[in-house]
Amino acid sequence: QVQLVESGGGLVQPGGSLRLSCAASGSLFSINTMSWYRQAPGKGRELVASITGGGTRNYADSVRGRFTISRDNAKKTVYLQMNSLKPEDTAVYSCHIRGTSIWGQGTQVTVSS
Repeated sequence: QVQLVESGGGLVQPGGSLRLSCAASGSLFSINTMSWYRQAPGKGRELVASITGGGTRNYADSVRGRFTISRDNAKKTVYLQMNSLKPEDTAVYSCHIRGTSIWGQGTQVTVSS
């Protein structure tokens, strides 16, 4: 059974940075596209960034240039480096293995002064 566990969320001031981690168990990780999603209160789930097994990255327009997704296949971990954070980035961030129903439990990111 593959599981995903996120960490690294928290409270940060506008303009600050956070790095989220998503650690995976099981054998799917190295070949699958991994994605970060977020869901703000009262809003739908939004795809933030994704990275293929070969390292091709895609970003939502709202985060391009500020967020960076990366992965370490040896550690079975995907990261989301978030810089220049804005209040509108406040949400629960979750990682996902594309093509499966496997999601992490989510980690809260709050950007506020």
